[in-house]
Amino acid sequence: MADILTSTTTLGCPDWDLPTIIGNLAEYGYDAVDFRGLNGELDITRMPEFTTGIAETRRIFADAGLRVSAISSSIRICEHDRDRENLEEARRTIAVAQELAVPGVRVFGGGDLIQHDHGTLAGVGVATMDRILALDGATDLTWGFETHDHWIGVAEVSLLLERIPSDRFGVLWDVGHTSRVTREAPAESWAAYGPRVVNTHFKDAVHDPAHAQAMDDGWRYVPLGQGELPLADAVRLLKENGYAGYLTLEHEKRWHPELPGPEEAFPHALRWFREQLCA
Repeated sequence: MADILTSTTTLGCPDWDLPTIIGNLAEYGYDAVDFRGLNGELDITRMPEFTTGIAETRRIFADAGLRVSAISSSIRICEHDRDRENLEEARRTIAVAQELAVPGVRVFGGGDLIQHDHGTLAGVGVATMDRILALDGATDLTWGFETHDHWIGVAEVSLLLERIPSDRFGVLWDVGHTSRVTREAPAESWAAYGPRVVNTHFKDAVHDPAHAQAMDDGWRYVPLGQGELPLADAVRLLKENGYAGYLTLEHEKRWHPELPGPEEAFPHALRWFREQLCA
């Protein structure tokens, strides 16, 4: 079986500082952390812990035996008016990734579907990734395009994958999105782009429109394995097909403060991941 590792994004612990994140995740038994912000700042590449103080950060990670699985950036490659911002963030992110031996970076698609169709926006995405991949150090990383916002279904995701054949560009498969938003079975997603999956995000949900915590589409988040999404099927496909990346919990406590705290959610998710990996 492939060496599949476990991680969690920092969306689940918005009130923890860096030493607490590293210490707790190491104690729980996670292999890594995926950075989507720290405390009140979403862009870690602007923070002292990842700029002037990065040597100390690297030491703390090494002492704890914990890795950084990814940096979840705010880069939106299909937005033509963000070109300067995208390239600046990409440069900063590459520098941090090099210092901390981070294997990959998450990017979004985005774009204005009122003014443009997916094909036009895909052209913007191709041009943006051409410029990013030309940056020094960019091809030492994998750039994972998340199944998110306007780019969740197979048809839309395939538009970008077919036009960006680089092995440095792939899919960050957010299984919660593909299963909940487009209702694609994991087998459909995998058949379309399985070999291009470079990372994963997992969250579970139930369709419960009457609940006070339901989102606009009637779904609300619940702990992994307690919802209606076919997450176990996705893990099985990853295992069977030799995936050698991370299973990453995306517990969106930052956006949904009513969710359980990380002290509860993180150990539960790790137990669920391990059960699936051993099944």
